[in-house]
Amino acid sequence: MAYQQELIKPYNKQERKSVQVERMFNNIAPAYDRMNHTLSLGIDRLWRNRAIDSLKPFAPQTILDIATGTGDFAILAAKRLSPRRVIGADISKEMMEFAAHKVNQLRLERTIVFQNEDCTHMSFANDTFDAVTVAYGARNFEDLDKGLKEILRVLKPGGHLLLLELASPDSFPMKHLFWLYSHLVIPLLGMLFSRDVKAYKYLTDSVQAFPQGEVMEGIIQRAGYQFVTWKRFTFGICTMYLASK
Repeated sequence: MAYQQELIKPYNKQERKSVQVERMFNNIAPAYDRMNHTLSLGIDRLWRNRAIDSLKPFAPQTILDIATGTGDFAILAAKRLSPRRVIGADISKEMMEFAAHKVNQLRLERTIVFQNEDCTHMSFANDTFDAVTVAYGARNFEDLDKGLKEILRVLKPGGHLLLLELASPDSFPMKHLFWLYSHLVIPLLGMLFSRDVKAYKYLTDSVQAFPQGEVMEGIIQRAGYQFVTWKRFTFGICTMYLASK
């Protein structure tokens, strides 16, 4: 089954989505961190903290952070959960170069390492990780069902999936304010910061197309997960999903 978000691509309709997403993140890597925090007005730090803290009761010792980007979520997991090992995986080597630089500056290289991986076909063995996290990356999956099933494969029995994703509010007035912000402010800031207007138009379009709430809960359940819960943050702008194997 193809979901609407899988049909949304950054640059054209012909190339595979994963190829375009890789190129897009390689293009915007230098401006990504500054742009990311500016777009969310810094609130994304609060969302990340609350999401990571939801894993504290399970004390995961091996964590895979998919779509790790410049490594913020992997670093946060290392700091707040004190695991033995965190592996950050991404298809964009440029993004992970920035991530590795951060990790070295923080002297976390003994805990965090990075690998170039496609989330729909990963090199890890079955039942490897206590937790797998995906922060703002699921909407970039070329095949959402396949990605979720691949994550399930590498999770240990009893392990947890933590998924954090932007969402489009569905109630007045946030729905209308978010529409104005995402269609006017985000593309303008994207042009000023990275000069890749299509990348930030893609951000807006992919957020709106991504399955939300009960729909996403059902997709996660059908992929084979149990005990799926979800919680909205900041008037529905961000949603956290937690599930177990």
